Amino acid sequence: MTNTVHDSALGKSVTGSAEYDPSLLFPIPRSIGRDALGLVPPLAFHGVDIWNAYEISWLDARGKPRVATAEFHIPASTPNLIESKSLKLYLTSLNAMRYADFESVQRLLSADLSKAAGGEVAVILHALGAPAALTIQSLDGDSLDDLDIDMDDYGPPRADLLGLVLDAKPTQESLVSNLLKSNCPVTGQPDWASVQIRYAGAKIDRAGLLRYLVSYRNHDDFHEQCVERIFRDVLARCRPQQLTVYARYTRRGGLDINPWRSNVAGSAATNPRLQRQ
Repeated sequence: MTNTVHDSALGKSVTGSAEYDPSLLFPIPRSIGRDALGLVPPLAFHGVDIWNAYEISWLDARGKPRVATAEFHIPASTPNLIESKSLKLYLTSLNAMRYADFESVQRLLSADLSKAAGGEVAVILHALGAPAALTIQSLDGDSLDDLDIDMDDYGPPRADLLGLVLDAKPTQESLVSNLLKSNCPVTGQPDWASVQIRYAGAKIDRAGLLRYLVSYRNHDDFHEQCVERIFRDVLARCRPQQLTVYARYTRRGGLDINPWRSNVAGSAATNPRLQRQ
């Protein structure tokens, strides 16, 4: 039977496990969202979902609590998403367990997440105070947010708002907005994000792009599927030769999720921590 989000713990009252329990991880086939968007193999993009976890704890061999933050890099090519509340519950199940060292925990996390996602998931644990975890950055690009325009469309997403600047020369640029918002498809809770769109090709109309992004404001969907919809719509309407879409979502439940999709061969995502993260 295919898992759907309505079968998960999301939006339900649950009791966390006092013992390590990888069965808490709840995979959801990516094909459910992709089929709804008309995205069929071979996909027009490659990508990764970078999760940052800020509430990880376990006991060392002598019973003293240890804490860390972590990065989970889940390839977009894996067949499954991992539902976020189930990941939180799984991480909580480590709290009373004893492990010899950081490496043991890192290997365990990678093995369990890889099994749930259906492909290899890279895990990086960070001790607290590590410099990489303290630096606040911003997405590179020209901000769309100060455009002097009127808006009155807040959903559903409208691809027809996207367009090109007539008679403009082809360009290569990075455009950024902090105004992306969508909602959890089960609980209705708001999901806030900053988004970066890098492209090479005919010049995209910035006002139309910002209006399009704002039209997600009342849209219900997962982070990953919102980014794949944005990629699909920009590619179809504006036809850039190169396109990369990256959304950095604010954290909820000690987790932030950051989907990155690109058709640029050899490109890879970085993991900058933004002001709202």
